[in-house]
Amino acid sequence: MERLPKSAAVALPSRRTMLSGAAALAAVPALASWVPGAVRDPGQPAAGHHPSHMENHAGHAGFAGGSVPPARAGIDPTAILHDFDRGKASTLPDGRTLREWDIIAVDMDFEIAPGVTFPGWSYNGRIPGPTLWAREGDALRIHFTNAGAHPHTIHFHGIHRAEMDGTPGIGAGSIAPGQSFTYEFDATPFGTHLYHCHQSPLAPHIAKGLYGGFIVEPKKGRPKADNEMVMVMNGYNTDGGDDNEFYSVNGLPFHFMDFPVQVKQNELVRIHLINVLEYDPINSFHVHANFFHYYPTGTMLTPSEYTDTVSQVQGQRGIVELRFPYPGKYMFHAHKTEFAELGWMGFFEVSAA
Repeated sequence: MERLPKSAAVALPSRRTMLSGAAALAAVPALASWVPGAVRDPGQPAAGHHPSHMENHAGHAGFAGGSVPPARAGIDPTAILHDFDRGKASTLPDGRTLREWDIIAVDMDFEIAPGVTFPGWSYNGRIPGPTLWAREGDALRIHFTNAGAHPHTIHFHGIHRAEMDGTPGIGAGSIAPGQSFTYEFDATPFGTHLYHCHQSPLAPHIAKGLYGGFIVEPKKGRPKADNEMVMVMNGYNTDGGDDNEFYSVNGLPFHFMDFPVQVKQNELVRIHLINVLEYDPINSFHVHANFFHYYPTGTMLTPSEYTDTVSQVQGQRGIVELRFPYPGKYMFHAHKTEFAELGWMGFFEVSAA
């Protein structure tokens, strides 16, 4: 089997220099196709091989660890936590705020576990894609260029005209390799949303990495959080089958075991929790030694429940709000043993106020 090349770091062009067609393809290194199975150097573990606790370079009191360093992986889940992209803002003649983003679909390799390289399809060279932030009522323009090797779209969860829905066969429909399209709509309703590719076959287009968070802040805002973050739950199918071999939050299995989420005692922590897991019907979030208020889809300003565990099917999302009354390290993970032991676990590290 021919080994796919390891992609170099991607320098994304600005919209001012962005071109369609061959020029767009030349702007980023693109993989010709996806070869199912391990994409690895000789002697590395095969894709789908799960390093045991003893094989990992780090362990945590009997739990697996040993995440790939972000610089090597090509994904930094800690940076993604607080990376809310507000776009390029300007003011329209009617006084409304216009926000604009450039998003490029590009094929890239990511080392998601030691010795396991995943041939991803990504928005702006990362999995998950950028978290787009807007305020309710803002006018939005998303300039999309497909620099990958397959047709793609961007489908936003929200309210908009059919022509802007990113559905093949409607409006611009599928965006062919090398082509561009601008999605335009208003930010509504407020809440925690997401976007993803809606090209058929859907499963691989989503599972290979084409998704991201889309946050619409209420026009009058929410009570100020001391620590606001986004967590996108996902999985990786590394052997070409119909299930996942790894699970993670913000793209890198076991990352938050080795790099705990830093919070302060008694501060208000707000988490935009989004489930984009493909091939498994349900995902979940559980926090140890604490309870949280949960706001389904983030479209209400009052919580629906006070709990320590919440389940979401694919595409479901919501807001988790909590405070940690005591310092220490507190685990969070999927309350599905298989998911947790294959990467979907981490720690909150709470420092004294």
